[in-house]
Amino acid sequence: MTSRARRLLDLDPATVRRARTLARRAGKPVVDLAKAHTTVSVERATLRLAGLSGADHENVPWVNHLVDAVRDGVGLEHGVTTPVWDALARGEAPDLLTLAQKASSGGVSFRQPEKADLTRARRNARRDVARGIRTIDRQRATRDRLITKHGDPKQKPWVYLIVATGDIYEDIPQAQEAAREGADIIAVIRSTGQSLLDFVPEGATREGYAGTYATQENFRLMRAALDESSKELGRYIRLTNYASGLCMPEIATLAGLERLDMMLNDSMYGILFRDINPIRTFVDQRFSRQIHARAGIIINTGEDNYLTTADAVEAAHTVTVSQLLNEYFAKEAGLADWQLGLGHAFEIDPAVPESFRLELAHALLARELFPQAPLKWMPPTKHMTGDVFRGYLLDGFFNLVGAMTGQGILLVGMMTEAVVTPWLSDRDLALQNVRYVMNAAGGLTEDFHPPRGGFIQQRAHQVLAEAIELLEEIATDQGGADPHYPQPLLEAIADGTFGAMKRPPTKGKGLDGVVVKADGYDNPAVTLLEEGSTT
Repeated sequence: MTSRARRLLDLDPATVRRARTLARRAGKPVVDLAKAHTTVSVERATLRLAGLSGADHENVPWVNHLVDAVRDGVGLEHGVTTPVWDALARGEAPDLLTLAQKASSGGVSFRQPEKADLTRARRNARRDVARGIRTIDRQRATRDRLITKHGDPKQKPWVYLIVATGDIYEDIPQAQEAAREGADIIAVIRSTGQSLLDFVPEGATREGYAGTYATQENFRLMRAALDESSKELGRYIRLTNYASGLCMPEIATLAGLERLDMMLNDSMYGILFRDINPIRTFVDQRFSRQIHARAGIIINTGEDNYLTTADAVEAAHTVTVSQLLNEYFAKEAGLADWQLGLGHAFEIDPAVPESFRLELAHALLARELFPQAPLKWMPPTKHMTGDVFRGYLLDGFFNLVGAMTGQGILLVGMMTEAVVTPWLSDRDLALQNVRYVMNAAGGLTEDFHPPRGGFIQQRAHQVLAEAIELLEEIATDQGGADPHYPQPLLEAIADGTFGAMKRPPTKGKGLDGVVVKADGYDNPAVTLLEEGSTT
């Protein structure tokens, strides 16, 4: 974005600062809450950084076995690593894998060590977890080297295409062909329901439904294939997957270890649309974003989903509020502006008068509020019908708005998107649609200047004002229905403020996996990430 483009809406800088101040005020109590808790997935992710992987004959991961055994034995209030590395030091097993195997059958006695034993256990845990952090650092350096070697796509926005067969070995050739046809980012959609699994499957998978399971081996296979495509095409092809759901920290960790480039990562999606407990997801989100920050991964947030359950005109300000909150949460976790793929979508009913102008206003508002962020612009789905011609026109309008407003990441709209796994023919035609619009009007952002005080400016100012009003309500709310959770943002989520979905902090899937930290809690992964250390 140029400085000229950033002034198209004449947004008052003081008003924008006010919005960010309110977002910080609303978000900080939730960050404090996240810092005060851990989860089983955070602890499992830490063990994965130390090198523990694999699963038993029933495909239950060893990290699950070990965390469960420690929790049953001494609790997780002090973290999993101290009792684990104390057990290793006492000779319970020669290595992590053997320890997990013995623990799965109740063959290990865990304790909370003291004095010299405590110091030794924590020193050794930090040493082993640091190896995983250094692997993430090396993968980030490799990405930087490959981008320098092959180059980035010459045009913006980057073209983002979905692959989702369920079979990683079918996904790979489809992804490579999509890259040849113009896709810059390949998103491997995750199998339906994986977000509700409290474990990460192991190995290469061939049986996913409406998507392919997110596993470390699947990540490795697809990344290697796209590296081949990057070499062939002379531009670096990025890979995306999903760090959300009950295993958000673990999948983020695996993404960092296997050099994924983007990850869908937004606690609100899991809270609102998968009924995952809010505390669990905010705790998991903070850790996962710390991993993403270290790995140089661009996050994609899920604001577009609100507009599938709420009216896109009436609820436009809730998208802006969530974008501002996501920005605060992301930066608090260490992410930079260039890693903030904040979400928004083209979901206004085309029957609404001036719907295209309204979409322009909303897209331009997001662009100007976050000028350095690679915004992720989502295509129409809610109002798609079986009318082929209307559908392609809607996608063309969507692509045109992306060109006019300088979006960073443009997800390719496909006729069968959100209905079935997209057909190959639909992918081809969708990419043709993108190429046509971008070739014909890719530089239109240079010429697009809505008139001062005109419809687009007025609508953008209205949405921002409504967003500030809602943030003020959230930030100044003094009384919640549950005295144990006085955080006003949690109250707003419970009231159905976002996506018209009501999710209280005392309910939802995964609540039993949340643990209040005790004094003396230790997690070497968190320490290394916050320190920026490698040892």
